[in-house]
Amino acid sequence: MLATAFLAALAACGGGEPAPASPPPLHGLRTLTVQAPAGDAGRAWDGVVEAVRQADLSAQTSGRVTVVNADVNDRVAAGAVLLRMTAVEQQAGANTARAQLRAADAAAAEAESNYRRFAALAGGQYVSKSQLDQARAARDSAVAARDAARAQLAQAGQQAEYTVVRAPFAGIVSARRVEPGESVNRGQPLMSVYAPGALRIEVQVPQSEADAIRGAGRAQVVFSDGRAVAAAAVVVFPAADPSTHSVGVRVTLPDVHDAPMPGATAKVVFPIASGGATPATIGIPASALVQRGEVSGVYVLQDGRLSLRQLRLGGRRGDRVEVMAGLERGDAIAIDPVAALQALAAQRKAAGGSDE
Repeated sequence: MLATAFLAALAACGGGEPAPASPPPLHGLRTLTVQAPAGDAGRAWDGVVEAVRQADLSAQTSGRVTVVNADVNDRVAAGAVLLRMTAVEQQAGANTARAQLRAADAAAAEAESNYRRFAALAGGQYVSKSQLDQARAARDSAVAARDAARAQLAQAGQQAEYTVVRAPFAGIVSARRVEPGESVNRGQPLMSVYAPGALRIEVQVPQSEADAIRGAGRAQVVFSDGRAVAAAAVVVFPAADPSTHSVGVRVTLPDVHDAPMPGATAKVVFPIASGGATPATIGIPASALVQRGEVSGVYVLQDGRLSLRQLRLGGRRGDRVEVMAGLERGDAIAIDPVAALQALAAQRKAAGGSDE
């Protein structure tokens, strides 16, 4: 019923009756001219800001977490210890491999000594050629066994190193997924780290738009707070995704003050005119909206007359709301709906009309 009343108001305010030739002026009514969003006019796609350098650290061995040295939002240096796990099994494996290497070293040394002895005797024909060949084969086998033991020791030592998780680069901890005392298995996520400063956005566009975007070679990025910056670089992927038939576009952000955090949404506007992408939407203050049930609108001033126009809205970003349909760039809207309604009533009264 509210929607019906709202539509009736639209018809009444939208010029259902002939407009007077010279409508009385609206004094003191504050209006706002709808502008294009910050950034080039063109086609826009929504994307998510991500860090160029980011790492999701997972367990490379099993164990129990003993110490966690970093938490979310902590800055860490490259190589800093983020957490430690128990290393009893890993150290035991390393000790076993070390003992096997010592045994293999001794066997290889003995085999080398035997081969040299047989080689010296073979010069005087005191041993047969087959005996010399057997001594050589025994030496080569012992050397190979020593090399295998050395490799096993390196592997066991690496497993022990995996119990200490270090920061791969200087950055900020964005996620922590374990607590001290928790048992973890190989492959279980532990922490996430990203390097601040270098940011980018990756969007998927229809393949029909890829050539136009590649030819333009530039883009504008509009943040959720309304700020816009020119992209530092635009890279269009050379191949389309076979499942979605879309093409990835990577947009690199320049260094900006108060840069958005990774994971924040942003709109990427490409200066192209063709295709079926979503046009770059405009935004208005949420306080200018008139709400009638589930129907939203604004008072629009055109040729000296006020009319109530229905809108199709998008998402809200702070104190602003996106307008998907109902307004054009250059339209003048009333900032205060209550003052607009009063001005409309005064205008109608001065023109000899009737109030709502």
